[in-house]
Amino acid sequence: MGNDDQQPIEPQRARAAAEAAVRRLQQQGHVAYFAGGCVRDQIMGAQPVDYDIATDAPPDVVRGLFKPAHLVGQAFGVVRVRVDGVWLEVATFRLEWGYADGRRPDHVEFTDAEHDAQRRDFTINGLFYDPVADRVIDYVDGQRDIERRVIRAIGVPGERFAEDYLRMLRAARFAARLNFEIDPATAEAIKVNASKLGQISRERIGAELQLMFEREGRAHAARWIDELHLDAPSLNGQSVDREPICLTALDEAADYPAALAAWVIDRHMDPHRPADRVALVDALDRIKVVQIARRWRGALMLSNDQRDGLQEALLTLPRMVMWADLNTAQRKRLMAREDWARLSALLKAVLTLCPHGDFDMAGFDRDTAALAAEGVAPTPLITGDDLVAAGLSPGPMFKQILDHVYDAQLTGSVDTFDQAMQLAKALAER
Repeated sequence: MGNDDQQPIEPQRARAAAEAAVRRLQQQGHVAYFAGGCVRDQIMGAQPVDYDIATDAPPDVVRGLFKPAHLVGQAFGVVRVRVDGVWLEVATFRLEWGYADGRRPDHVEFTDAEHDAQRRDFTINGLFYDPVADRVIDYVDGQRDIERRVIRAIGVPGERFAEDYLRMLRAARFAARLNFEIDPATAEAIKVNASKLGQISRERIGAELQLMFEREGRAHAARWIDELHLDAPSLNGQSVDREPICLTALDEAADYPAALAAWVIDRHMDPHRPADRVALVDALDRIKVVQIARRWRGALMLSNDQRDGLQEALLTLPRMVMWADLNTAQRKRLMAREDWARLSALLKAVLTLCPHGDFDMAGFDRDTAALAAEGVAPTPLITGDDLVAAGLSPGPMFKQILDHVYDAQLTGSVDTFDQAMQLAKALAER
């Protein structure tokens, strides 16, 4: 769902547009309902902003009733329509069968609402709602499962997953996001079929993991992924069953690379809790960061920025743990980094692994507040052009000289152009 100016849609506006679309279809004699997640969220008391509409009207009829309208899934009867400036997807009720590739159906046939519900993944997503009559249409006992807070596959779980093995990860995501349990028969079918997740494209697996780990509930997601044996096929590695302590402690506002870094620590750091900062640094240094980042980049189709963010956070974290041993310039350089928020969030999370250690978090907070007040990234007092103008010959030493002078500026030992140039010349003569 989107709108003409690409701005976020208010829930009330989204609801009004979706209801208007349903009403128009019904006025022409067709069955039309809200379908899927928007119905689930509404029953649970949330205000959806994404609405899917399902109808018995064939795609050509839908295109005739709405202008503009674009067929976006011809084989599946999906039409994208615009109502009151809001874009919606309207899908014709359908049956699907014959999933030879474990994702796409070999055959699609238009049908009625009851049979359409039976093809969906989980009972909580198989609900319809008629906004005109104000009634829920439930062919799969989805309302009961919402009340019981259970994720349950529709029909025979193994058959549902064979239609699209990504549904196994979706079960973990919904359980984590909604804080639901997974029905035992559904969970067992996932464990039996877990290795078949490898048949799914890496792009789809990566997108599903990102949905889980860039929002609240990611520690629950990690627990479900491990418990359901989905970690090995998701990450192209070995199965590991460890409590996600670091991921649990990570601030909810932390970004996706930070969450992945916390998960790496939980999965690959020595499970014995370190006693102090030195032991923690030693344990972090033993993680094979570069190899893991490379493997996860391929397994989850991470962007270069995401891979670099994950890798740099893990490689820099030991320095963060040894904060008390850093000088002012080193601290300011860390704080001036673009990923400082990620690093500080990850530091606070990883310190939960040694709760009785010797890191002074109150002192860290005081230090960073004081340094931020001073300014951590002032404009350099001198540049390479200034060195050339002073008669120095460009070369590899320039960077070392400029770095040394800038460190002196950060510590406050030089604070004027003349002082900076005097130091630079002295360094050049060494």
